[in-house]
Amino acid sequence: MNIEKELHYLRENAKEYAAQRAHMEYLKEFRKSKKAMLINEAAKAGLKTAQERESYAYSHEEYLCLLDGLKIATEEAERLRIMIKGCELSIEAKKTAEMREMAEMKLR
Repeated sequence: MNIEKELHYLRENAKEYAAQRAHMEYLKEFRKSKKAMLINEAAKAGLKTAQERESYAYSHEEYLCLLDGLKIATEEAERLRIMIKGCELSIEAKKTAEMREMAEMKLR
């Protein structure tokens, strides 16, 4: 049983997963900054209450676009994580099968 294919996949995709995960985390943090910027914008536009300012920020097109980007980044990071986990499980299954085969050979 050859695990080289899975190891190659892991090596090739680790960097992409890390980059996608970093992008997702960045967007999560930037979302807070964007909300603050939009709340300030709402205050300058004359919205008086915190509720009005927050509603303005949450419904703003730029905020909604950022949420869409966060959704896409999260989906891609999760897809890569699941693929990597699948490779790890495949490697473990192959190792277990090899160990079982070796044990059976010793019993013969």
